[in-house]
Amino acid sequence: MAKTTQSLPSVYDEGGLSRYLQEIRQFPMLQPDEEFMLAKRWREDDDRQAAHKLVTSHLRLVAKIAMGYRGYGLPINEVISEGNVGLMQAVKRFEPDKGFRLATYAMWWIKASIQEFILRSWSLVKMGTTASQKKLFFNLRKIKGQIQALEDGDLHPDQVSEIAERLGVPEDDVVSMNRRLSGDSSLNTPLRVDGESSGEWQDWLVDDAEDQESAFAESQEHGMRMELLEDAIGALSEREQRVFRARRLQDDPLTLEELSQEFKVSRERIRQIEVRAFEKVQKAVTAAAGKAMAPTAIEAPAAG
Repeated sequence: MAKTTQSLPSVYDEGGLSRYLQEIRQFPMLQPDEEFMLAKRWREDDDRQAAHKLVTSHLRLVAKIAMGYRGYGLPINEVISEGNVGLMQAVKRFEPDKGFRLATYAMWWIKASIQEFILRSWSLVKMGTTASQKKLFFNLRKIKGQIQALEDGDLHPDQVSEIAERLGVPEDDVVSMNRRLSGDSSLNTPLRVDGESSGEWQDWLVDDAEDQESAFAESQEHGMRMELLEDAIGALSEREQRVFRARRLQDDPLTLEELSQEFKVSRERIRQIEVRAFEKVQKAVTAAAGKAMAPTAIEAPAAG
């Protein structure tokens, strides 16, 4: 943040990651009342020291979120740096009187900043330009984990079909995107600093013993998102609610065929209802999240 006078720790390259993570662990996490007073001092008195303390106390949160984006072929130090930019934007705009914690607010800005950086860094030739391809880009790994399709190489046809159906994208897009992203590094890859082994990448994910801040933020964010989601679903028609929940929210989603038999309509009609309901929910959640979380537009995580 330009208005703060103190510099932040920097991670210059992958080799310096371990030192960076050790350094940011030295910054204490804030109690709610301390965070509130610091935010008030920054917002009302332009106290740069208070702003700096708000930022440094949340650097571990950025590191943890950034680690979740390691599979996109970009240097982790650059991903962390972009996440820190998002954090500073969050601190700049944070309004403590609204009643939620900075970590919850900042997570949206951090993720948005990192995702925008990744999208800028991946060429259009690599990734494609449609909304469905971007959705596939950021959700493929999560879905693969859910269906236990974590081995290297091409997906099994049944897995391709399931992923395509869950995300509402063509099967060919799933196959091609999986191949483009197949160069993911394992979290078990040895991490070396100055030629010496420093354990594995997964060892440098934020220390569980010191991770109360991000755990609380994730819990609070999840609760907030679920509230927004339920409000949005409540505005759907009864049939749209049934299709949306059956196709998007169940652990074992119903097939188009099963729902077509239930409603006595064609599979294509069910697909159309699902798409329309999803678009309505996504629009409503994004709009509500934007009002609740920030004065400027930020894309909320997709409801589906």
